[in-house]
Amino acid sequence: MKIATIGTGFIVDWFLNAVSQHENMQCVAMYTRNKSHAEPLAKKYNISDIYENLEEMLLREDIDFIYIASPNSLHFTYAYQVLKHHKHVICEKPFTSTTEEFLTLSNYAKEHHLFLFEAIVTSHMPNYLRLKENLHRLGNLRMIQCNFSQYSSRYDKFLAGETPNVFNPAFSGGALADINIYNLHFVMGLFGKPKDVHYYPNIQRGIDTSGVAILNYNGFQAVCIGCKDTKSHCIAQIQGEKGYAVVDSETSHCSTLKFYFDGKEEDMTIKQNEIALYYELKEFRAIFDQKDFESCYKKLDYSQSVMEVYEELRKDAKIRFDADK
Repeated sequence: MKIATIGTGFIVDWFLNAVSQHENMQCVAMYTRNKSHAEPLAKKYNISDIYENLEEMLLREDIDFIYIASPNSLHFTYAYQVLKHHKHVICEKPFTSTTEEFLTLSNYAKEHHLFLFEAIVTSHMPNYLRLKENLHRLGNLRMIQCNFSQYSSRYDKFLAGETPNVFNPAFSGGALADINIYNLHFVMGLFGKPKDVHYYPNIQRGIDTSGVAILNYNGFQAVCIGCKDTKSHCIAQIQGEKGYAVVDSETSHCSTLKFYFDGKEEDMTIKQNEIALYYELKEFRAIFDQKDFESCYKKLDYSQSVMEVYEELRKDAKIRFDADK
């Protein structure tokens, strides 16, 4: 399985680390608009070819997948271009800026028998999967709480008057897109699509630097807090009438898992790979090897439901992206 990358941020470093841990998986090329940005990663992971012309890279017949980790607003443009070159796609979250963009990609992939994956680590983490298997033990659920708060390294620049991509509506940024999306996946991967949703953000210069999403289900509520302007203890709790479960970490990693019944703790934590992307790549590779398009497209249908809720939340708070029509 030969892969090329688009983007040079820290997430690409993590991705390439995960690739290096899998046998018969190799990154053979990188695309960047500035070659010097890719050179440190190319040297670190022994990648020989760096392209400043994407079309040239896409013409290579030996590349199976393109991993896209560009600014959010460019996910659609790059993914569509890659699919039209009949190459498979792994795209970072959030999949696209709008549901309409997502449907264009999803329909094209299905029509042309191509793999299209969303790189959302939460869904693949061993502790998350164990949580899903044991939810029934909690009885009737009443409340879910997720808090993923991480002071952004770019927030000081934003406060100083600059507009980094992650806080720029033109690049489909904001706390909901960048960090609360993990909470959405955490909740929706367990319980599906909610009845209705609302988003209450802190808005600065037209973008949400933090916010609270409320997801209403039959009989219980989910509260999802995502902040890029403050730091907090990151945690997820699921409260049922018979007990409660705690994930004492970011919802992206699900590093720990403990259940509590009648005051007694049951530690169910599975030791996980420090590079969370390892698990999604493992599953993508298995689906690719087995040519299991049915599983891929089932995941796409799930990603569509998350995109619909994500867009509904954003529009509920009147946050407008340049990608909106």
